[in-house]
Amino acid sequence: MLAVLRFVTVLTLLLLLINPKFENVTYFNEKPTLVIAVDNSESISFLNQAVAAQQSFNALKNNTELNNRFNIETFKFDAELNKLDSLNFSSGQSNISKAIGNLHDIYRESNTAFVVLTDGNQTYGTDYQYISAIKKQPIYPIVLGDTIQYNDLKIQQLNVNRYAFLKNRFPVEIIAVYEGKETVNSQIKITSGNTTIFSENLQFSPENSSKVINTTMLAESVGLKTYKVEVLPMVDEKNITNNVNNFAVEVVDEKSNVAIVSEIVHPDLGMLKKSIETNEQRSATILNIQDAISKVNDFQLFILYQPNNNFKSILEILNRLDQNLFIIGGKQTDWRALNDLQDYFTQTITNQYENYQTTLNTGYGNFIVDDLDFNAFPPLQSEFGECVFKVPHDILLYKVINGFETEEALLATIEINNKRAAVLLGEDIWKWRAQSYLDNQSFVDFDNFMGKLIQYLSSNKQRTRLNIDFRTFYNGSDDVMITAQFFNKNYEFESNAQLNISLKNQETEEEINYPLLLNGNKYEVDLNNLPSGDYSFTISETKENISKSGNIKILDYNVEAQLLNPNLSKLQSISKQSGGKTHFIDTLDDLVYDLLNDSRYKTVQKSSKNIVPLLDFKFLLGLLALTLGLEWFIRKYNGLI
Repeated sequence: MLAVLRFVTVLTLLLLLINPKFENVTYFNEKPTLVIAVDNSESISFLNQAVAAQQSFNALKNNTELNNRFNIETFKFDAELNKLDSLNFSSGQSNISKAIGNLHDIYRESNTAFVVLTDGNQTYGTDYQYISAIKKQPIYPIVLGDTIQYNDLKIQQLNVNRYAFLKNRFPVEIIAVYEGKETVNSQIKITSGNTTIFSENLQFSPENSSKVINTTMLAESVGLKTYKVEVLPMVDEKNITNNVNNFAVEVVDEKSNVAIVSEIVHPDLGMLKKSIETNEQRSATILNIQDAISKVNDFQLFILYQPNNNFKSILEILNRLDQNLFIIGGKQTDWRALNDLQDYFTQTITNQYENYQTTLNTGYGNFIVDDLDFNAFPPLQSEFGECVFKVPHDILLYKVINGFETEEALLATIEINNKRAAVLLGEDIWKWRAQSYLDNQSFVDFDNFMGKLIQYLSSNKQRTRLNIDFRTFYNGSDDVMITAQFFNKNYEFESNAQLNISLKNQETEEEINYPLLLNGNKYEVDLNNLPSGDYSFTISETKENISKSGNIKILDYNVEAQLLNPNLSKLQSISKQSGGKTHFIDTLDDLVYDLLNDSRYKTVQKSSKNIVPLLDFKFLLGLLALTLGLEWFIRKYNGLI
């Protein structure tokens, strides 16, 4: 027995030392996935389909045969896609294309069918009709809503600028659309309060179903002016909500003029002009040096693009007038001359160029800056070498060289004796605007960033510890967000501040209080649930006696209530292109039959082969411990040790 135990012990030790490897094959069944996504936007309840949508969802989710055949995953979507916990059909926006695109990205490696309960009416995002041609997975729309066509008059689109200038006339464009089979007469009116400012008689027919109405209105006084556009409804019209649209225009008394001074031709110049002029309160003019000198009193800000020694005369004049500046350098800048012509900084001259990427200084405090994912933007080109600032400055963007963040400024602002300046040490900023468009399908975010910088440089307001950022009015479909920054006495961003906002409805006198939540380098509050109306607000820091106030107006407009029928044609298009099939809430049994009998959705047996070393077999270690223990016990019992 002792010999056997010793033999087993030695054999086990040798096997563990050699550690041979074995193949471990496991088999498992993988069911296809069925994704059920429900439109949670307000249009579902407006079309009286909330109960039907909930019942249809429950019937599919709890179907025993479907659960046996599929792994069922559930989602809801409005402007965003989320896991489904509950449905309330109260969201003010719907983005079907984003929901479908995200679902395809999540399940692109699996055998998946998508069932989408929706009315097909999208109010936000890119057109979803063509996304299924790119994403090759079957989509089965369940159409919510009445497909019977009723006679309907509506305001399809309203185009108007956000700003107008005092004593100027501003344009208004209205597109009115008729859906019906008869000839009808109506009238369109623009009113302000009880005063009718514009009216025009309209006639629609099946052959002439849309009208474009253009007019201009006079901006008579400064301030926020609200108007209502209305197409008078027909007698038997079912939906009159889409006959009315409200809009507002802020009338301002002056316009900021920006001069872009350059001696070279570069794409940055056109980009700067375009970006600045997206705000109707500003205009930008590209000038040579001599024209800029002759019109020096016509501009509130001068952008000096890649200066050289010829800029000496204009810089002397601007310094004498204490004019605000924005200096942009690059590969064609005469850095030796620029070092001599200004007293803000000194650039080391190496006659070599470098590509600089950038990252945001989250503690920057002169104005609120949203992170546009700057570190993913294309690099800017400029002189290689350190730039030493000779005056107090605030770094807005740091240099990043070959992936390493530095403490050097790529974009910095300067404020001395109520005079403001900014320095950008790199050219090709036009690529940033293009990249922002690729990321967001819009120039808005980058233009807002540039607009805040230009606004800061165009103003001479003193710096404050509490900065707030908001718009004077919001359309009913806009995100109502107010942001703020708070700084300590050294003007360093305070991440532990306790900011609260108190809002008061001017009509009902109701007061509401919310805390502002920290998000990166700013505090923000989401007011999307506020009803339309005029509000005054005060943002205060609870630990210190510092506050700021303002007024906002939320216009009454519900984009989800503008549509009378589901968009059947688009839903049929995406189902056909993707290899699915369109169904209605009364044909759920047909949908279940199609899914259960489709040969594409079969349970697949898969195998997984793992190479397992002998050390992973824990029973060998147990056997070794057992034989050693038994041998010791026997020898001890018999007095052999």
